[in-house]
Amino acid sequence: MPGRVNSLYPPKSSGRPSKIAVVGAGAVGTAVAYACAMRGDARTIVLQDINKAKVEAEALDMAHGIQFTPCGSVEGSDDVEIVRGSDLVIVTAGAKQKPGQSRLELAGSTVELMKKIVPNLQNVAPDAIFMFITNPVDVVTYVALKLTGLPRNQVFGSGTVLDTSRLRYLVSRETGVATQNIHAYIAGEHGDSEVALWSSAEIGNVPLEHWGPTLGGKPFDIGLRKRIAQDVVESAYKIIEGKGATNYAIGLAASNIAGAVLRDENRVLTVSSLLEDWEGISDVCMAAPTIVGRSGAGRVLNPPLTLNERDGLTASATRLRQVARDLGF
Repeated sequence: MPGRVNSLYPPKSSGRPSKIAVVGAGAVGTAVAYACAMRGDARTIVLQDINKAKVEAEALDMAHGIQFTPCGSVEGSDDVEIVRGSDLVIVTAGAKQKPGQSRLELAGSTVELMKKIVPNLQNVAPDAIFMFITNPVDVVTYVALKLTGLPRNQVFGSGTVLDTSRLRYLVSRETGVATQNIHAYIAGEHGDSEVALWSSAEIGNVPLEHWGPTLGGKPFDIGLRKRIAQDVVESAYKIIEGKGATNYAIGLAASNIAGAVLRDENRVLTVSSLLEDWEGISDVCMAAPTIVGRSGAGRVLNPPLTLNERDGLTASATRLRQVARDLGF
């Protein structure tokens, strides 16, 4: 169109440059904001946190490096007004997970925090897509959906996007194939009851069961698959024990999701959204392969499942639903 200015940044529907707000300036929130800035996921990135000195310092530190990124500006404030007009709000604020503590054990204190902050965020950014990273992310996403009354596409969690990346990394280590060519998913809870969907896993276009031996000459049998799946579950605990938090990989995962939304990529990602009659599962938020684009969480795909995988997902849903019920949702 004549007179139209091309932009490096994903546009709003109005044609104006887009804006991402990251709520929480802890280890995860700052990693998310930094990854989004480095990838140029939006022209404007803002950080919001109740700790005024920290959030302003974190934002200023990033802003000083703006010339080395595709991003236009980074700002920080303790005032929720900085979130106003955001296209995507990424919520990372929550109780810190302690070594040995499960994600579901965080539920009570985190849900109370969500009751305080979510209405304020919705007030200043009612049309935004809301993505939750705060653990336990599936329960938090369900609670946020109930608190806001927004449609399911507009409120979703990061789900098992990171777990899926961990799974592909471990399969890559065993086979020597680039992680980008490993096609395998983790579904269910982002936590101990998650399920590796081995039956639909492929390397390139070769089903995993037909791959043959690993780099070490061992068969990619059920024993190896179980060990890899367990390593995925336990990896966060190992990192938290060693450094106190996981932040780099989830920052990259969140940026990947943000790009899918704001660039309308319609990518298949295992985000956590409200499921209704998906493989017999309803009224729960948990991860499943989902098409993610500018409208948020779209169609949930139905991959082929074994009976064991289906039973595992049903058990995972039951576990999450019970936690939500115990919290009054």
